[in-house]
Amino acid sequence: MEKDRISMSQRERDVLKAMTLVVSGKRTQPEAAGLIGRSVRQVGRILTRLRAEGDSGVIHKLRGRPSNNRTDASVRMRAMKLCRTSYAGFGPTLANEKLLEEGIDVSVETLRGWMLAAGLWQQKRHREKHRQRRPRRACFGEMTQADASEHDWLEGRGPILTLVGMIDDATDRVVLRFYESETTTAYMDVLGRWIRKFGRPVSWYCDRHGIFRAEESVAGYDEKKSVPTQFSRAISELGMELILANSPQAKGRVERLWNTCQDRLVKELRLANARTLDEANAVLDAKFAGWFNRCCTNEPASVNNAHRPIGKLDLNAILSIQEERVVMNDYTIRFENRVYQLLPPALPGQRGGKVIVEKHADGSMKIRFKGRYLDFKQVEEASETLGALPPNPRSLSLGPIPVIEPHKASNPIGSPTGSITVQRTGGRSGRTPALPCPPAGNRCGTSKASWRPAPAHPWRNAAAG
Repeated sequence: MEKDRISMSQRERDVLKAMTLVVSGKRTQPEAAGLIGRSVRQVGRILTRLRAEGDSGVIHKLRGRPSNNRTDASVRMRAMKLCRTSYAGFGPTLANEKLLEEGIDVSVETLRGWMLAAGLWQQKRHREKHRQRRPRRACFGEMTQADASEHDWLEGRGPILTLVGMIDDATDRVVLRFYESETTTAYMDVLGRWIRKFGRPVSWYCDRHGIFRAEESVAGYDEKKSVPTQFSRAISELGMELILANSPQAKGRVERLWNTCQDRLVKELRLANARTLDEANAVLDAKFAGWFNRCCTNEPASVNNAHRPIGKLDLNAILSIQEERVVMNDYTIRFENRVYQLLPPALPGQRGGKVIVEKHADGSMKIRFKGRYLDFKQVEEASETLGALPPNPRSLSLGPIPVIEPHKASNPIGSPTGSITVQRTGGRSGRTPALPCPPAGNRCGTSKASWRPAPAHPWRNAAAG
């Protein structure tokens, strides 16, 4: 009885039912081919097997046997060895690309199955989406999202770096750069790289970091509005719109970019054995950024480019740290605890007016007054800018000060005769004449005996009563 039992799938039972009608002459072979989705010639082959083998003729001959297209076991062993050693922690897609470079050509899904069986990969649980994504902008350059990711990119081989990047909302094209920390200068450098490559985007979408919006109120500004910062000032001068997100999910495109970077870029840096900031940027430019812009971008809904040319704008001046200073009467300004002398010619309104000090990313500095750059030099000693001191100031004299006695006023000041030695008094402002210094142990001032009331004084009588 066990030998007569045949195990069939539902598909095979459907084929057997249709072919039984052909055997009995109730259907033609073309009709059966339409029912089971096979060609007429294949139906003829199945009919021949049914007549020779019985109902088992509809069962596939490779059931229980390995596939003829299976990958050789040695290839699988070599691939799994690399996935455990050189490519440890790599996902199936990235590991497949690296195995192709090693000469191992297997499909991503085959490799995924091998890694699941070996415990090197776990299927991710996909939660139900509860947020509706904002539709992409139609044109390239209509909106760019920006953010920074502080991460152990070098996996302990070097310092903790910060990856600052911009991503286009319509195409997912990116510009990325490593920096020591998330600073205004870093964001300005990334924005400058984007503008020099593509042009000025229409808007900048970012979080509410203090680089983009200062939270404290400033006199003269509405508390409900963003206080201008160095970066928001630059965005305004570039004619771009600054959009501040209220949550990380609002700028999800750049947030998802960090997931990709922290997975693939970390492993690229590991393979290159990058240890410094410069080495990390070299790997970023040579390996990751080019690959991402080739393989992970989308076609925009519109072929129009929303970027605008730089035109006559001075990009280096706009993307610099600018501070306002007042010009002193001697045409000097003070910046970062240093004194700078403005050189001739003197412009109308310059003295007492306000100048703009530009500190560029390369360390250079420029001073601008009403749209015109001024020549200047650094003053080595701050005392040079204080002007001439009054002649022989008594309050600033470091040595003894000669003072003329009243009965010898006819003698000139400073002559040996008719002068006494006077020391500067401690605790005074230094602008009032000092009195002659008494001998050591006595206090300064006129010597006078202390007064006591007489024995018959009313004060004493009152005290006695």
